[in-house]
Amino acid sequence: MPPLLVPAPEGLFCAEGGFHVDPRVPVPLAVVTHAHADHATPGCGAYLCAASSLPLLAHRLGPQAMLEGMAYGERRALGGATVSFHPAGHILGSAQVRIEGAEERALPATAAGREAGASKTVWVVTGDYKRESDPTCAPFETVPCDVLVTEASYALPIFRWDDPREVLRDIHAWWIGNAQKASVLFCYVLGKAQRILAGLLEFTERPVYVHGAIEPLAAIYRSAGVRMLPTLPVAETQKGRSFAGELILAPITARGLPWMKRFGDFESAFASGSMRIRGQRRRRAFDRGFALSDHADWAGILRTVEESRARQVLATHGHRDALARYLREQGVEAGAIGTVQPSDPEGD
Repeated sequence: MPPLLVPAPEGLFCAEGGFHVDPRVPVPLAVVTHAHADHATPGCGAYLCAASSLPLLAHRLGPQAMLEGMAYGERRALGGATVSFHPAGHILGSAQVRIEGAEERALPATAAGREAGASKTVWVVTGDYKRESDPTCAPFETVPCDVLVTEASYALPIFRWDDPREVLRDIHAWWIGNAQKASVLFCYVLGKAQRILAGLLEFTERPVYVHGAIEPLAAIYRSAGVRMLPTLPVAETQKGRSFAGELILAPITARGLPWMKRFGDFESAFASGSMRIRGQRRRRAFDRGFALSDHADWAGILRTVEESRARQVLATHGHRDALARYLREQGVEAGAIGTVQPSDPEGD
């Protein structure tokens, strides 16, 4: 009997349940972990997600998308498989997908060519996740399983995150220190921007100016009960207004566009896990870099592997081969699964 999940050209496929998890192209039924563009593909026949992800997916996929949400922990039979969603701690509504098969089956062979016997298996696909605290989403929940499919976006020992509260304190200090110029902070418009707006509440109540792509997503977070700093759309400001001393949040795709000229003299910064790499800030010509990521770091990934008690670990995305090799060296049955997807243009 084949494994419960197999890599297919469209993405990870569960034949027993008749669905794909985070497909890359339109499929009849997509089980979606969260609303980021590289996980939620437009044009699918139907979508199943965590209930708290529904407003974000509706915003991103449009009114024609057939969306259905499930409460965290609710179990649903799809064909012969049973599916449930569990908090991933990545962004609002992000979820791990727990899939339980109806039949006993062999665990899939890894790159080492070994199998771990046959049983009624439980798989968990983490999607993107993080282990650090974040007031904008439900915290990560450990889900015991036989096979763990974990993301490996930052699966190298160099990626170890500082306390996010201290990173946000540094962002606030940088902003306040730029009294004579604007502070333009580039960040992911969904998840990262809202995390920054919520985290800065500890240090200030001043409003923050935001790019037009951020404002509607911030409104969805507020509707979900997330407390954040007040936001002011840049597009609605009076022409010629000075932005000296103000903080502006913008997507990295806005960098270098005419939109930036309105800020006059400014400093730029980027909030991303990639800022942990030495020299990355200088190479990308930012004045400051803040290593704030919505993905698990090296320690968080290893902690998740251990706590899952999985008999086999399959890594996907990012540094998947490096993670699988390390785990095998530690005696863990591990391998890679799927193909490496192109990264989102805004990064993290």
